[in-house]
Amino acid sequence: MADTFFKACTPVQISDEDIFSAMREISGYLDITPSDFKELYIKAYQHALSRLTRTVRVKEVMTTQVISARSDYSLQHVAELMATNHISGLPVLDDDHKPSGVISERDFLEVMVGTKSASLMEIIAQCLKGKACLVAPVRTKLAKDIMTAPAVIVGTDDEVGAVSRLFASKGINRAPVVDVEGIMVGIVSRADLMRSFESGGSE
Repeated sequence: MADTFFKACTPVQISDEDIFSAMREISGYLDITPSDFKELYIKAYQHALSRLTRTVRVKEVMTTQVISARSDYSLQHVAELMATNHISGLPVLDDDHKPSGVISERDFLEVMVGTKSASLMEIIAQCLKGKACLVAPVRTKLAKDIMTAPAVIVGTDDEVGAVSRLFASKGINRAPVVDVEGIMVGIVSRADLMRSFESGGSE
């Protein structure tokens, strides 16, 4: 079954084999009418989707230049890293360069409001009501205090289909990529997966 994460992604590069596989599934004489073509396209699309999610590996789509933090970084430092590099999250590494957690915008919002699934508008609403915005206490915290741990990691040879299912089940948008020794060698995001799918895994 094709991975649901990619179903909204277009265009998909359909190979001749995808078309032949789809044609074999259509019984009887194939008279190419609009409805026949639609059925053929849908089946070929499904074959292409299944093929790509099985064959494309994380190492082909991951980003190798990764902005990361250390567990003892101040939250001000982490926030500046994220703002300067225009990213919404980053991995936190231990002394062995292994990911120990991940910090995202959501983690900052939750610690500033004090509730799970907090939003930026909740922070603004609290500030406008004259309530404490919890900014001062945040200044004294470190990366290890708010990071989501343990980090959800993936391997370089994992299939992108499996990774997309992992993202959906965990509700995450990115994951550090590690080698066989657990050392981070890159990061993969939903955007990386989608770009690879749109290009047919040819990057």
